[in-house]
Amino acid sequence: MARHLITSAIPYINGIKHLGNLVGSQLPADLYARYQRARGNEVMFLCATDEHGTPAELAAAKAGKPVDAYCAEMWEVQARLAEGFRLSFDHFGRSSSEQNKRLTQHFAKVLDAQGLIREVSETQMYSHADGRYLPDRYIEGTCPNCGFDSARGDQCDNCTKQLDPTDLINPRSAISGATDLEVRATKHLFLRQSTLRDTLDAWIDGQTGWPILTTSIAKKWLHDGDGLQDRGITRDLKWGIPAQFDGAPWSGMEGKVFYVWFDAPIEYIACAQEWVDAGKGGDWERWWRTDKGADDVRYVQFMGKDNVPFHTLGFPATLMGANYDGTEPWKMVDYIKSFNYLNYDGGQFSTSQGRGVFMDQALEILPADYWRWWLLSHAPESSD
Repeated sequence: MARHLITSAIPYINGIKHLGNLVGSQLPADLYARYQRARGNEVMFLCATDEHGTPAELAAAKAGKPVDAYCAEMWEVQARLAEGFRLSFDHFGRSSSEQNKRLTQHFAKVLDAQGLIREVSETQMYSHADGRYLPDRYIEGTCPNCGFDSARGDQCDNCTKQLDPTDLINPRSAISGATDLEVRATKHLFLRQSTLRDTLDAWIDGQTGWPILTTSIAKKWLHDGDGLQDRGITRDLKWGIPAQFDGAPWSGMEGKVFYVWFDAPIEYIACAQEWVDAGKGGDWERWWRTDKGADDVRYVQFMGKDNVPFHTLGFPATLMGANYDGTEPWKMVDYIKSFNYLNYDGGQFSTSQGRGVFMDQALEILPADYWRWWLLSHAPESSD
């Protein structure tokens, strides 16, 4: 009996998900999990809510609720809708869990011990109107590469180009829309991804049968311009996993939290720990540690194309870096199935902009199986 670990890109907590989210990750992952179970194989199918960072804070503020209460409420909503669409997760977790907190801080500590984290003094946008530093996802503007007018300070969702806030044309606060932004100095921890560039490149070249969409995005990030850059893993935010280890603040990083794109993929592993702690299983390490039995697991990830850079480079760099000295052999992904965007009425489905058909609306219109059939038969694999 073969063993299959399957993860769907974890959806942001910032509201009910639309059908583009559903067809780009959760639904095809569910189809694959059901197929493998039908063949008699052992399956671990995991998903969770992504609860830290900009989307959570902005959505909670808009709802007029404390961010932790908002996240708890929206997890219930998303879990209920997943059941409504008959998504067969073995566990649906939360990135704000204690398990993910401990594991994220553990990875940071190990990466630091491996010499793969450095402290960087950098400039960051400060908004006088909002009275706070604005992490990259709090800043919007026009992409200098493709002209998309709603690019974020970390990445353009239209062309997937990696950005810094200072790259944006006419930047503005995503909170208030204010344009009175000032560049100020701050300090952050950076993962030295560039050290692993050749290792990542060779690893991607060694994969067989990956979709061109997946490999082309990964290769672009590896080789365009100056190539893969070191990436900040902390942010000046209140909501998130504290930049600590062994229960004490990281020296010089007091009051900072880990960047959501550092802790969110780690939740895939923590989700399996949550599964055990919920009494659903007895051993999560046999799925995630190759020295504990995961060497015979085939791991497949499902996601939209905007998530590809972090799953082909950022998360693998974390796992490879933690095993730099061979002491923590984590299970690496074997296949990444990526999707283009599902469009609606001339534009992308968008949670933040409220555009599209959303999961709760869909279930009011037709039973889940109609949507499952139509979306899977029209999945945006070759183009948007």
